[in-house]
Amino acid sequence: MFFNSFHFAVFLPIVFVLYWFVCNKSKTTQNFLLIIASYYFYSCWNWHFLFLLIFSTLLDYYTALKIEENELPGYRKFWLWLSISINLGFLGVFKYYNFFADSFASLLHSFGFNVAPITLQLILPVGISFYTFHGLSYIIDIYYKRIKAEKNFVDYSLFVSYFPLLVAGPIERATHLLPQIKLKREFNFEKAKEGVYQIVWGLVKKVVIADSCANYANEVFNHYTSMNSLSLLLGAIYFAFQIYGDFSGYSDIALGTSKLFGLDLLRNFNYPYFSRDIAEFWRRWHISLSSWFRDYLYIPLGGSKGNKWFQVRNTFIIFIVSGFWHGASWTYVAWGFINALYFLPLLLLNRNRKNVDEFKIGFDWESLRTLLNISITFALSCLAWIFFRAKTISDALLYIKRMVQDQHFTEQYFSIERYSHELISLIIVFVIVEWNNRTKIEPISGKYSWIKLGLCLAAILALGVFSDYKEFIYFQF
Repeated sequence: MFFNSFHFAVFLPIVFVLYWFVCNKSKTTQNFLLIIASYYFYSCWNWHFLFLLIFSTLLDYYTALKIEENELPGYRKFWLWLSISINLGFLGVFKYYNFFADSFASLLHSFGFNVAPITLQLILPVGISFYTFHGLSYIIDIYYKRIKAEKNFVDYSLFVSYFPLLVAGPIERATHLLPQIKLKREFNFEKAKEGVYQIVWGLVKKVVIADSCANYANEVFNHYTSMNSLSLLLGAIYFAFQIYGDFSGYSDIALGTSKLFGLDLLRNFNYPYFSRDIAEFWRRWHISLSSWFRDYLYIPLGGSKGNKWFQVRNTFIIFIVSGFWHGASWTYVAWGFINALYFLPLLLLNRNRKNVDEFKIGFDWESLRTLLNISITFALSCLAWIFFRAKTISDALLYIKRMVQDQHFTEQYFSIERYSHELISLIIVFVIVEWNNRTKIEPISGKYSWIKLGLCLAAILALGVFSDYKEFIYFQF
């Protein structure tokens, strides 16, 4: 079930009505309803994998109780690593086994040994990377006594399986979501209205921006050998806005949907394409994943303590693991490595925490420098996105080589029967709106909210009819 489907448009109001008007007597009844709704939501993709979600929930619920019941370090560590090993084991088998098998066979082939890899015909369960990380953060927090183990199985099950965040995040923390789950919610009209506005804006990002960009980005990347420099340059930009509109759109819909049920989720995006350097970009892009790796990998590795060599080592580990988290392909590893290279000068010069404040633009030299830094950061991000989008590293390198060497900057007519200027106009309007909204909590709320809501709905209906890209990109991760 997709957020941008008719199925979800029917499912959400039904759950909303049952939640507030039938199951409103107690928080346990509300939570149980959301669990049933979440399991149905997940089973709409493939009900066979529902057992994996339930098993992961039971495993972490039980191991958390075992960790908390005994103070012996060895005992606690055994249950911690049992949970981590099984969770990462499932993730490794379903997501990474074939990748490692093929990579090992290719390595042996380069030494003259022809080996046929033994691969598994497995389907990647939707959302496994996300709900696995939900459970791991909970277990690790229990181990370090940051929180108490949750004894109410219904409450914990909802924390893991809550349908707005189940398949593509944000990656929630037990310290943030569980306390809300344990409280009975009362209906708040203003909060529900904010949720509706955020859902609509998320659909604008997905249907109007991401899906429109996908038409052009796919055309360019699938036929890059016949594209000139201008088209290849635009292709990288189109994909940058496609993945931003797609993923941040999903996150907005998830946050807005959750507000309808009185639960606040972690913010996942904070206008990352207006960042002044790569460090700021990663504080604004996929915030829940970046902070997860910071807290559960970077800091345990030593973080910023120690000499520069250890800081550099930890930084590269974080970025490469982050890239690999996105998928079993060397292109994702390369994408993470490139971002680590971008980050390296800031780290060595102690400038990685420089741009943490908000900024204003005026008619002065400082503002001009800020805009230049934003442009450079966006250009670097687009260059890295080429590796993220390409099928192989060779394709990415050839794409960049042709973009630099072709030197033809005439507009090309695509086989999708369009020129690029239509989409460029749409992107420019979107950037202006995003720039204007960057200091606001909700893009649609405020003055003339009903007019803005109407325009958004009209754009969704007008362009959604022609959208062929219903699935969200991050569902594959």
